Amino acid sequence: MPSTAIRNIDYQPATRVLSVWFVPSGNRYDYEDVPPQVHEAFRKASSKGRFFNEHIRDRYRYHLVEQSHSK
Repeated sequence: MPSTAIRNIDYQPATRVLSVWFVPSGNRYDYEDVPPQVHEAFRKASSKGRFFNEHIRDRYRYHLVEQSHSK
């Protein structure tokens, strides 16, 4: 999953929670009530950062789950 903005993503269909790890911070945020089709489109997007900015950021409630301590 090469991306300059997104390190990794994970999706839990039962809870509809999308976890996103960001580059370069390494911080993980969970986005709530994300539909499965949005996750699937995100997974397939050629530009993860662009997709995130256009379809996820500012559209779903989120919270910081894990803050990376490495610099």
